Order: sequence, then C-alpha cells, then structure tokens
Amino acid sequence: MIVVQDIHKHFGGFRAVDGATLEIKQGSITGLIGPNGAGKTTLFNVIAGVLKPTSGRVTMLGEDITGLPPHELFHKGLLRTFQIAHEFSSMTVRENLMMVPGEQAGEVLFNTWFRQGAVRRQEAELAAKADEVLKFLTIDHLADERAGNLSGGQKKLLELGRTMMVDAKMVFLDEVGAGVNRTLLNTIGDAIIRLNKERGYTFCVIEHDMDFIARLCDPVICMAEGHVLAEGSIDDIKNNEQVIEAYLGTGLKNKIKAEHSQGATP
Repeated sequence: MIVVQDIHKHFGGFRAVDGATLEIKQGSITGLIGPNGAGKTTLFNVIAGVLKPTSGRVTMLGEDITGLPPHELFHKGLLRTFQIAHEFSSMTVRENLMMVPGEQAGEVLFNTWFRQGAVRRQEAELAAKADEVLKFLTIDHLADERAGNLSGGQKKLLELGRTMMVDAKMVFLDEVGAGVNRTLLNTIGDAIIRLNKERGYTFCVIEHDMDFIARLCDPVICMAEGHVLAEGSIDDIKNNEQVIEAYLGTGLKNKIKAEHSQGATP
C-alpha cells in the first residue's frame, strides 16, 4: 500500500527523520513504535502531506505521492488522525461526521438558493450514514451531544468515525490510546480490527501501549533516531537487543541484565 524510500526531514541542523525506509502492506495493521523523539509523528506528517520531505520518496499503490497536500491525499483515500483530537467542539457529534465528505451540494451558493431539494436530500443521506457510523462505533447515544463535551476516548472514536464517512484506503492513527481509559481503548481496538477485516482498511498505528500494539499489529516497526531500527512480529521486537537498548539505554539495559544474573528482581 505504502512504500517509503529513504525519507529525510530536516529542521535546520536537526534531522527529525534521517533515512527512513519502510513498507506498509495492503490489508495490514502495522504498528510503528519507538522512544520519544524517534521521528514517528514527523514521518506520519511527511507521508500524509502535512510536511514536505527534505529528500526521499513516498508511493501509494505504486503512485508517487511525495509532497502532495493533505486534501489531495484525502481524495485518494489516505487519511490520518492526530494525537490530540481535532473536533469541531461547538457542533454535535453527528454534525462533525457530516462535515467530512467533500464537494457537498450545500457548499455551492447557487445550490442553496435554487437546488434546495437536492441539498436537503444529500444532508439526509449524510445524517443517515453518520448515524450508521456512530452505531458501528457504539457511541450512537452521543449523536446529539456537542463534540467538545466528549471524553478523550470518545473523541478518538469520533476521529476514527471520520475515516468511515469517506472511502478510506489507508489510515494513519497517531497515539490513538493517549489519554484513553482501558475500556474505551478496547472499544477503539475492536473498531480498528473490524474495519480492517470487514471493510479492508489498511492501518498504520503509532502507539506506546505495547499491549494494544500486540493485540492489533503485525508487523511492528521500531524507529529510533529518525530511521527504522527493526521490523517483525511483536515477539521479535520485544526480544531485539537494539530495540531494548533504544528504549532503555545501554546503562539501564546492562543493569537489568546484571540483576537478573544475580537472581535479583529488577
């Protein structure tokens, strides 16, 4: 689905992404992990068109999409969510979803005056689709609630619901579990799995919760210092010496090994 080839993104002398190369297979739920500052979100932003790379290439289904702006990628079916939800807080949950599809009849002034019937029909169809999405996500009881009143986890579900309002092919989820309680995180995980298996969505997930990653993702890619450090199953990643060192640092890793060898509990 996505091929990232030797992507660099520099901010002055700082190399946030420094030669990242990876593939996201169609139909997969790929995990992207790494310590803070590894370059994960910056790489997401480059792929999703929020940032232009300093160098390198990104393709989607064989098409070069390097540097395309987010609205063009949106129409190609590539969407992303954010670590901090971007809802329209004063609008209802249903209205937030209805806003998503582009090129709506009501966006044209002529139609609001002379094609009011067509505008009303389309709005009714969008409202029905939004209600279907909310039911799928088990938050249909919040349809008429202002989005700004939702909890952090409910806002993450709303972000996921936005991807369902259009023909999404590739969805990037940035720390979907941040600030979310375990019950809602399980609900989000259920929804991601269903979208993957029932609707063919391909996902790439940045997340620090390893239990969540282990439940959803195969393969898992680990980044460190702006490049890909390792890739494999969650068990491969957990047992990879380079990954352990990237997370813990050499000193702490050696301390833990020494304590284990002496029979101590670290």
